[in-house]
Amino acid sequence: MTTLKQLPALVVLERIPVPVLAIGHDGSILFTNSAFAEMVDYEADEVLSLRFQELFHEALASDSLLSGIHALANMVVELAHKDGSVVRALMSRSAVMRADDQFALAAFQDLTEHLWEEER
Repeated sequence: MTTLKQLPALVVLERIPVPVLAIGHDGSILFTNSAFAEMVDYEADEVLSLRFQELFHEALASDSLLSGIHALANMVVELAHKDGSVVRALMSRSAVMRADDQFALAAFQDLTEHLWEEER
């Protein structure tokens, strides 16, 4: 338990094999782990240079970007793959939910292949 308490959050987020992304209130990408970068075929630093609008195909109906992101929770979203194709993934609720949080932190499950097979 002591070891777990001493691990920084970013180390834990990087080590988990689930794609994770943090998006700032201004649309900037604040954090990505290597699993997310691999899912969209970018290097992690390339993902960090993108903005929400460049990565997500969804147009948000909300005035607030974070409110719009929260509205996409537990839905299949379309993400821009580096080669121009679309990656369809189930996006979790944000792990940070306080009213004063200035970012959203979500996990993703790549459904592209599954949905593609299902549509055939």
